[in-house]
Amino acid sequence: MKLSFLKRSSLTLHPTAQKLFKLMSEKKTNLCIALDVTEQNQLLEMADELGPELCVLKTHVDILKDFTPDFGDKLKQIAKKHRFFIFEDRKFADIGQTVSLQYHKGIYQIAKWADIVNAHIVPGPGIIEGLKDASLLLLAEMSSAGTVAKGTYTRKAVLLAEKNPKTVMGFICLKKISQKPGFIHFTPGVKLKRGKDSLGQRYRTVEEVLIKNQSDIIIVGRDITTAQKPLKQAALYRERAWEAHVQAIS
Repeated sequence: MKLSFLKRSSLTLHPTAQKLFKLMSEKKTNLCIALDVTEQNQLLEMADELGPELCVLKTHVDILKDFTPDFGDKLKQIAKKHRFFIFEDRKFADIGQTVSLQYHKGIYQIAKWADIVNAHIVPGPGIIEGLKDASLLLLAEMSSAGTVAKGTYTRKAVLLAEKNPKTVMGFICLKKISQKPGFIHFTPGVKLKRGKDSLGQRYRTVEEVLIKNQSDIIIVGRDITTAQKPLKQAALYRERAWEAHVQAIS
């Protein structure tokens, strides 16, 4: 049986993970929404609309065609209003010195507004050292067809995380991969029904991910953002995901 998020908040060594566990417990949501839109105002408007339903908002800042330096501050204000964390899906993948510059510098200034970022483990442990000031998720598995992020690669990601529990707060993965309750498992590729898209993305159901595979947070994008009524769809996912979590810990 899995432990509740509130119980796990006292078992993690990562301050952001602790806050996120508590937020999920209080807000009763384990839904992360991916806002992969290309216009800043659309992203901010959708964040404001969907904010009450989610615990984490996932962004790709580098796809915004009209990015302005005040974007981060505007998004942080919305996150504070609705109580959610901002996850910039940057997927860092370079040597430590370079990723540190990518995180802190450049036009996006990610370190100033993102609560959570993620990284590939291909460069080795140096990438974790380079992002030691971040709250980091390791890409241990991916939901795309033909991915090489599996098996030995996944096990190495877990080992790196367990050696760095004050920097790494969890994983991007398809299932529970660490027995340490302080790590949070985020799973992409989730829909209300199983399926796949034309570009190789494979989808699993909410219950399959949270009950059978024992993950913690579902990441949902287009099935919410392109719905006729996004807020209604987000509320449906939130309800299904929280019910699955309650069932998983019962």
